Amino acid sequence: MRVASGLRYWLLHSGDGFLLPLVILAFFWQLGTPALFDLDEGAFSAATWEMLQRGDFITTFLNGEPRFDKPILIYWLQALSVSAFGISEWSLRLPSALAASIWVMATYYFAKPRMPRQNAMLAAVMVATSAMIIVIGRAATADAVLNVLMTLTLFDIWRYWEQPKRMVLFRVFLWLGLGFLCKGPVAVAIPFVVSAFLYISNKQWKTWLQTVFHPYGLVVFLAVAAPWYVLEYMAQGQAFIDGFFFKHNVNRFSDTMEGHGGHVWYYLVALPFIIMPFGGLLVQLVKQAGRESIDQFLWFWFAFVFVFFSLSNTQLPHYLLYGITPLLLLLAKYCGENPQRWLAVVPAVLVALLLLFLPELLAKSLEQNPSLYFQGLLEQAKKVTGLYYRAATFIYLLALLALLLWPKVQNHLRLIAVAALQTVFLTSVLIPVVAFTQQAAVKEAARFARHHLVDSVIVMDGVNMPSFTTYRQALTPRRTPEIGEYVFSKADHLQPPEHYVIVFKQGGLVLAKKVNPP
Repeated sequence: MRVASGLRYWLLHSGDGFLLPLVILAFFWQLGTPALFDLDEGAFSAATWEMLQRGDFITTFLNGEPRFDKPILIYWLQALSVSAFGISEWSLRLPSALAASIWVMATYYFAKPRMPRQNAMLAAVMVATSAMIIVIGRAATADAVLNVLMTLTLFDIWRYWEQPKRMVLFRVFLWLGLGFLCKGPVAVAIPFVVSAFLYISNKQWKTWLQTVFHPYGLVVFLAVAAPWYVLEYMAQGQAFIDGFFFKHNVNRFSDTMEGHGGHVWYYLVALPFIIMPFGGLLVQLVKQAGRESIDQFLWFWFAFVFVFFSLSNTQLPHYLLYGITPLLLLLAKYCGENPQRWLAVVPAVLVALLLLFLPELLAKSLEQNPSLYFQGLLEQAKKVTGLYYRAATFIYLLALLALLLWPKVQNHLRLIAVAALQTVFLTSVLIPVVAFTQQAAVKEAARFARHHLVDSVIVMDGVNMPSFTTYRQALTPRRTPEIGEYVFSKADHLQPPEHYVIVFKQGGLVLAKKVNPP
């Protein structure tokens, strides 16, 4: 009881600094420990390393080929961090961790004057500790930066609608320009549609048009975003238009890319896991209609993102994050005072129970795939899912059960404690285990190549793991090897095997030299 009273007192009287320990735990604790994940982290990191090697800060390249996947902002931020602190997992992820931290604080300061302080705090806690936000906030990709810019944009759109001030409007266009420089059209399209709903639903469509096409605002937007786009087009011409605007924007919606297809109900299933441990509260939230103007704004913001990406032919879990902030604000506002005990704790308990048997689940799933690569992954997993993993997961499960059964705790404090426990488990146990299983062999292969194959030509064939380039700190083009060259590949990809001499093998991956057959 004293613990609960102390936690409640801390939440209500600690001031805005209450978020600092949580932000450090969620986004900075062991930030540089896990290896870079392929494909996304590896590609961004390798492109940033290559940018610094080339001294070309306009066009990004990946293993010698132009990379038009994303605009330039995240590469500039990563390059600045690497230049200041040296190249490492920590420095490459630092911009995302800082962006996620700003995202948390921005949510708190937006919610603070619009709902009770306790609920505003819970909204910030939810942003800091939702499972997918933790993952994105610790990833060397563009997504955390884009999400904070989109959140800042829509928060200021609401502020401007409440009380029009020129400085707020200029901030909106500043965030839009930076967002367009970070991810492209999606950073403008979502705020455009949501703001249209806000104004038009309140019969202010003329005001909306005047706001959207405000000449000074457009000057701010173009001053921020246009120079790089112009310079990139001058450098790469139509290849940039085709690669970035058509392939990685239009086609990403209309066609399935990189095997990330899905179904119209994909995000309905994924949503509770994206916002774990708060997914259970969705049941409680659907009973709250929310008739205030701000509720309608938040609901439409979430609903538009949800429907838009549900209809997309390329679906990834983190796409839904563009609309998660308003959903978490609604959860905090309507479920924060007294979340139902079972809905607050049981989902996390069930996931913990599932994770306790992760080694068996992995072994069972890989029985259906006898390839050497997947068997190698299983061997990697066995190294980090032994006694320590079992004990840590079991302790986590027991702690959750204790919170569920502890009678003299207010439910909102119970929910915060569950979120804190999940954050500790994710950052200290689960993410490092997954990273070692998937990426430790890549990192070790790159180290071997860097020390023992210094002057050799190495290519990638049968894999797309650009983190190998980052760790090796040398270009590794993707192509079939020539005789005398080394190749980084999966163990069962090199055929016929007598044409290759393996010099490194781990986790289903190999480094091998191609030779004339005997």
